[in-house]
Amino acid sequence: MKFRFSSWVFLFLTPAFSHPQVASHAPTVFKQAPAQVLQRQGPVAGDPAQKPELASAQSPSARTVARVNGSVLTAADLLREEYAIFPYARQHNGIPADLAPQIRDGAMKMIIFEELVYQEAQRRRMTVAVAKLQSAEADFRNQFHTPEEFNAFLQSEFHGSRQLLEEKIRRSLLIDALLQSEVEKKSTVPSAELKAFYDQNPARFERPETFTFQSISVLPPPNATAAQLRDGRTRADSALRQAKATKSAEEFGLLAEKISEDDYRVMMGQHKPVAADELPPQVVKTLAAMQPGQVSDVIQVDQAYTILRLQEHKPGGKASFEEVKAKIEKDLEETKRNQLRAALDKKLRQNAKIEQM
Repeated sequence: MKFRFSSWVFLFLTPAFSHPQVASHAPTVFKQAPAQVLQRQGPVAGDPAQKPELASAQSPSARTVARVNGSVLTAADLLREEYAIFPYARQHNGIPADLAPQIRDGAMKMIIFEELVYQEAQRRRMTVAVAKLQSAEADFRNQFHTPEEFNAFLQSEFHGSRQLLEEKIRRSLLIDALLQSEVEKKSTVPSAELKAFYDQNPARFERPETFTFQSISVLPPPNATAAQLRDGRTRADSALRQAKATKSAEEFGLLAEKISEDDYRVMMGQHKPVAADELPPQVVKTLAAMQPGQVSDVIQVDQAYTILRLQEHKPGGKASFEEVKAKIEKDLEETKRNQLRAALDKKLRQNAKIEQM
């Protein structure tokens, strides 16, 4: 498994990226940006094969963007976080201009928070066991295909110093350890609280009647003549004989790919679960009378002649607690985790001296 350095990002972004609360991610410590950005901004580590040039004190990537209690955060630190937040930057040839201010703000909050957490871990005199540090360093080195790739990376990022790399790994492990203590371990939600949430929010767990099915359709042309409709019905009856001969969803799907004329043919005629109130009444009536695996007769929906194969019918009603327990737990723990991170961020900022450039 690849070694990952845990870090948390605070994003106050549009709904396209997150709920307007504190969100998080856990990117690798050495985040990667496209080659053209490396050339403009200086080295951003990630792919050892890119071999970015070593940053100098005058390099744009070495420019100070913030100080946290005197510790310097650079443009390279910020750029790595921006590309971690917006992983589609490569496809977009960079971060879209309309999103750049929000992404930059989120990245700045994250790198400041991470530095505050690291400083708090130091203040508490937290340590990393030698065996854990060695294991983490070995995991990190295993991400490289050859020793030459690793050495090229070490030279470009750390002037060839293994000690500097070790300190970076130690820093990440300390951040992770403090967040585990102050956030993760406190995010657990007791079973009684899960059940109480279920009981207090019954409307959230109501589900509609749904059908999962496959279809084969014959589609006469728009404004079809009587003769064209008769021809369509003849072709549909031929399709029905073949559909009735199928023995499985796969066989029916292969037939749909071959002869169906609706858009679902490219998906082997497959329809994902559809609520009953979103289907034509004649389709609902037909499916409701079928058993899973059964193939219907030809039914007419407007001018289309359609054959259905039922896969699953789920009646409407309230989902049981056991069915939704895992989802409730995940949602409540994520809410609690965000609240704890926000509270920790506020606490650490209270007496900190933070300067943004």
